[in-house]
Amino acid sequence: MTTTADHYRFRHAARTEWIKLRSLRSTWWTLTATVAGATGIAIAVGASTKDGSGDLTNNALAGVVPALLLVGVLGVLTMTGEYSSGMIRATLAATPNRPLVVAAKAAVFGAAALAVGMVAALVAFVAGTATLPDTVPAPSLTEPDVLRAVVLSGVGLGLIGLFGLGLGAIVRHSAGALAAFVGVVFVLGQFIVAFAPSAVAYVPLAIVANSLGVSEPVAGALSPWAGVGMLCLYAAVTLGAGGWLLTRRDA
Repeated sequence: MTTTADHYRFRHAARTEWIKLRSLRSTWWTLTATVAGATGIAIAVGASTKDGSGDLTNNALAGVVPALLLVGVLGVLTMTGEYSSGMIRATLAATPNRPLVVAAKAAVFGAAALAVGMVAALVAFVAGTATLPDTVPAPSLTEPDVLRAVVLSGVGLGLIGLFGLGLGAIVRHSAGALAAFVGVVFVLGQFIVAFAPSAVAYVPLAIVANSLGVSEPVAGALSPWAGVGMLCLYAAVTLGAGGWLLTRRDA
């Protein structure tokens, strides 16, 4: 039986979004580069480590921070690409419920970003610790704080990707949304350090680097679970705003 636009449900919208996401070669190249980049940096950091001082878990997960850029950019383009190509008109014709479109995109892309984030964090950790000198005792995943840092680093990648998707829904133009993403995630912290140092802990980049990907607490940083909560809030606010704005303007 044919599904009409009036009876288009979440599962139909999600299936359509998955087909669109996986059919783009850029999706697979970007996600592969995310894993490869995180792993490469972890290997470089591990090989250059001279002693066992500092948080070796955080060192092994250092590649997660630049990987945020790739995942966030893909999130932005997953939304704005449809506006650039004009495909958004067909999408909204098939699914007139515009918030449903954003929800389906968020669910599909979020699941993909989370899966790749977990793989990137795990592979980076294993590679980074494997390249440590023999004289340096490597952290183990059997240690609760280490396992939590690896898992939450993957979660952080997924949430930053959703944040990028939300910005794309708000701005709709690739260049503007990418500039907003880079500004908020990578540049904003520099200004906050200068003018409001106590607020640095709430910057997305600082949350991932100093709250999620650590096995030892960092002074002045949010706790790991508070950091996850803040990233969830950022993603929810941008996605909610994007869905709301989509109902109040033409495609």
